[in-house]
Amino acid sequence: MAEFHLPVYWKDHEDIAMALYERFGDDFGESQIYRIRFTELLSWILEIPDFKGTKEESNEGHLEMIQSQWVYEWRDNQK
Repeated sequence: MAEFHLPVYWKDHEDIAMALYERFGDDFGESQIYRIRFTELLSWILEIPDFKGTKEESNEGHLEMIQSQWVYEWRDNQK
């Protein structure tokens, strides 16, 4: 049976951050995550399989929140 995944939208900052952590693991530490260019972050988000948002719907606030959530996700996995 195929796995079912709910769609992910821009407001789902934590789900996006978890997907980014699953993709990159510990490739990026806390300070590195905050230095990722928004253009690069945006392209990675748009590649998330269940992501249903569009490039046009993105904004700096969403990207900053996603970076923060990604750092929290990274910290949680350092224990």
